[in-house]
Amino acid sequence: MIRILLVEDDLTFSLILESFLQKQGFAVEVCHQLKDAEKALSLTKFNLLLLDYRLPDGTGQELLEKVRLQNPKLPVIIMTSFRDVRTAVQAMRSGAFDYITKPVIPDELLLVVRQALQKKNDTVSEAKTAEKPAFIKGYSPVSEQLHRYIELVAPTEMSVIIQGESGTGKENVARTIHALSQRSDAPFVAIDCGALSGELAASELFGHVKGAFTGALQDKKGLFETASGGTVFLDEVGNLSYEIQVKLLRALQERVIQPVGSTKTINVDFRLITATNDNLQQSVKNGTFREDLFHRLNEFSIKVPALRERGEDLQEFVQFFIAQANAELDRNVKNVSPEAAALLLHYDWPGNLRELKNVIKRAVLLSPSETLEKTALPADMEQELQTTKPSGPDLKAAQEFTEKELINKTLQEAKFNKSKAARLLNIDRKTLYLKMQKYGIDP
Repeated sequence: MIRILLVEDDLTFSLILESFLQKQGFAVEVCHQLKDAEKALSLTKFNLLLLDYRLPDGTGQELLEKVRLQNPKLPVIIMTSFRDVRTAVQAMRSGAFDYITKPVIPDELLLVVRQALQKKNDTVSEAKTAEKPAFIKGYSPVSEQLHRYIELVAPTEMSVIIQGESGTGKENVARTIHALSQRSDAPFVAIDCGALSGELAASELFGHVKGAFTGALQDKKGLFETASGGTVFLDEVGNLSYEIQVKLLRALQERVIQPVGSTKTINVDFRLITATNDNLQQSVKNGTFREDLFHRLNEFSIKVPALRERGEDLQEFVQFFIAQANAELDRNVKNVSPEAAALLLHYDWPGNLRELKNVIKRAVLLSPSETLEKTALPADMEQELQTTKPSGPDLKAAQEFTEKELINKTLQEAKFNKSKAARLLNIDRKTLYLKMQKYGIDP
């Protein structure tokens, strides 16, 4: 029987979810605090972790990071309020399979749970074959420039760094480059470096020989060897440890790899595409990323625009995701009401395309007719719009708005590490907490 660990501090809500999931044939164990969840994970093998983001003794992010190190194959679904979409996006960067917003719709939950359980977890990275990507070109100026760059660099052998916010579709850009390249008939292998621990990274990337470490029961090919002749895509490359950066630089320069525990080298032929939403140049200055490796990766750079910068393309993305959701959910939504369209257009989409896809899927699920109405969209979307930038000559209000936005952005960049965020903002930790309290920023 499939076992699910549900971590939720709301007793009533956890009982409702537990009862619903049990009726669907799952065995469910419930914990209300992080410490209890950690103990349960150490004692029992689960098939899925359903995790609330805000808990009495910490955040779901903390448990997620530990799970990714200890049991990287365990799919994790984050539950969060709509206002915490930014944190949910951060959780997906850390390896969560998906997130759902509260109030949870049973059918939506069941759909995501089944998708997570069906997801192939052969490795942490899940080597992915080169399928023709569902890439929407768009007609806005920034989209046309993006596609021009893709068409320009794809036929070459240049290494490419793809930059952009989380959820903007950086992997789709990488797949499109591969599909348009001379290597399109060879493998496209992708790995999320943010989900790799230091011990796993070397084995996943370069392979290992039998007996190289505890649990190495047989030889294993690394992803560079698997992708030989094709393209390797390293997402969140800035998360690689310094030691792995050295090995990666050698692989790029000499086109050889050395499996963990082996004294022999293997010749490999690959094209490397990397992606990041970090400032790697700043990481070079900080000494956390090798400058020589950065220059080898950065033969060509592509910036993927945020969804809020692609207003002219929003309708095209909405129709694309509606068609996907119709096929997946057996619905027949054909139109979007003017009120719903206006709300979709003016919302700022902090989670970018990933968030839009989730919102549209949820709305299609809630739409019994051929028209997607405003009532099918999350109610908090409209509340978010009411928190708009102040206009007029009120200098103090404008300054406070800017300060709040800067603090929010820095917290995201620091992965909600308050000490790091305070250093980046050049203020002490106490001042940061006071400002967070002042602006209602959740800790």
